[in-house]
Amino acid sequence: MRFVDEAIITVRSGKGGNGCASLRREANMPKGGPDGGDGGRGGDVILRADNSLVTLYDFRLHRHYFAKNGQQGMGSDRYGKAADPLYVNLPVGTLIFEVTEHEDGTTEETFLADLVEDGSELVICEGGRGGRGNLHFKSSVNRTPRYAEPGFPGEEKRVRLELKILADVGLLGLPSAGKSTFISQVSAARPKIAPYPFTTLVPNLGVVENEDFKRMVIADIPGLIEGASEGRGLGITFLKHVERTRFLVHVLAVEDLNREDPLDGYAMLDQELAAYSPELSLKPQIKVINKIDTLSPEELAELKTKVAASGQEVYLISALTGEGVDGLLDAMWRQLAAMEEPLAEADETIPEA
Repeated sequence: MRFVDEAIITVRSGKGGNGCASLRREANMPKGGPDGGDGGRGGDVILRADNSLVTLYDFRLHRHYFAKNGQQGMGSDRYGKAADPLYVNLPVGTLIFEVTEHEDGTTEETFLADLVEDGSELVICEGGRGGRGNLHFKSSVNRTPRYAEPGFPGEEKRVRLELKILADVGLLGLPSAGKSTFISQVSAARPKIAPYPFTTLVPNLGVVENEDFKRMVIADIPGLIEGASEGRGLGITFLKHVERTRFLVHVLAVEDLNREDPLDGYAMLDQELAAYSPELSLKPQIKVINKIDTLSPEELAELKTKVAASGQEVYLISALTGEGVDGLLDAMWRQLAAMEEPLAEADETIPEA
């Protein structure tokens, strides 16, 4: 399945059923009067977040979502049945915008919702109200009304969907840094892995569970290059997904290192993050150097010495052999716990109603 993170669809709620104009005629009730029931309400269109979905691809194929109309009213005071709502399931993390087209050909977008929790819903179009039957129009001066109210129309909207994946951790790095290999080592995700740049063309999600049954969602963001914030390479197509992560794991491969100053390779992508959004540059980062299995013992010892001299905490790993991976995972769990503690303390301070 292709990864698609934008789509435009048309949604329309159901029309309300017409009211019924009926007069009761029975042998034992010669003056029965009006008995037309109301029409049923049209179906709503409800957008709902579903964490089993990971892409908007289906919405590129199926662009129209129309709810059913309400049933018409009937005689003998029988009301028409309301139509069931139409649920449209979307991936968690989908932003919803209403698109308005003006007469001069321009379009305007209005932000409506951000579905960030599984099961969260938005009634995007309300169904039309059913028309009233003629029994509502009986009066002292009009005992046999022969008209009923038509059902009210539903709503129709053009909606743009934009998916920004939700994850605890974003794996950031140049193409071929070994991010896909790492995520395949620590989770059940099986991204494409090959010895050439831009193997990963779509974000991959992996879930890691610890001994306390807590989960950490890791997003393998496709490789970024210098100028990504201006659209080079995969450009801003996937930079926006970094916005929804709590912290970043910045991976450098040993072949991309400046042997004189091994840590200056982190600066380039940090600058791209800041150029795209200053808030991204403030996200906590865990720095990683990968592919240490390709170094000789002497080269590895020299690298460790230079990293130690920098005073920065950098994790040296081989995602291929697993060396150092457990220590990196422990650091990621600690970082996640540190970020969740303030949220838990804030919840505890909220007074009970």
